Amino acid sequence: MPHLLRFPRDLEARLERASQHTGITKAELIERLVQDGLADLETQLLIEGATPRVERSIDQLLRESGLGA
Repeated sequence: MPHLLRFPRDLEARLERASQHTGITKAELIERLVQDGLADLETQLLIEGATPRVERSIDQLLRESGLGA
């Protein structure tokens, strides 16, 4: 996927830091964040065909790396 979005400097720095701490590329982090956010939105809106998340969530990865709350 081509890089179509430009993020503010602070968000870009947070993504870079998360990438370094988790060992996941920024592109993969962004993709997983979008997937998780969309899955949560679909679940909240009770959209038919919503798929539950199976792999570790971004929240869990960030908590394990020391970056999460």
